[in-house]
Amino acid sequence: MAKILYVRLKSNLDDAELERRVNERKPRFLEVPGLIQKMYGRDDVSGEICGIYFFESEEALAAFLASDLAKTIPTAYVAASVRMEDYDVMFPLRPERGPV
Repeated sequence: MAKILYVRLKSNLDDAELERRVNERKPRFLEVPGLIQKMYGRDDVSGEICGIYFFESEEALAAFLASDLAKTIPTAYVAASVRMEDYDVMFPLRPERGPV
């Protein structure tokens, strides 16, 4: 079954440095086995950022969570707080568009 990982964090970095670090790490996410898509988001009011990940399976999500890439999320972004939640994909609104 496909999985969604939702990661929300509050960073202590200024916007320019935060964006630089996000862009620096993006190529590493392209190499994550079983990662179908990742969306990046920002809440302009709170300044929090999020990553919404779509994995092809529970095993792919578990492997990612055990990886150094996942484990370094808080330190890479000097996070004051991090919240991670995972969900089973029930169904897409528009299956022809993906990401699952």
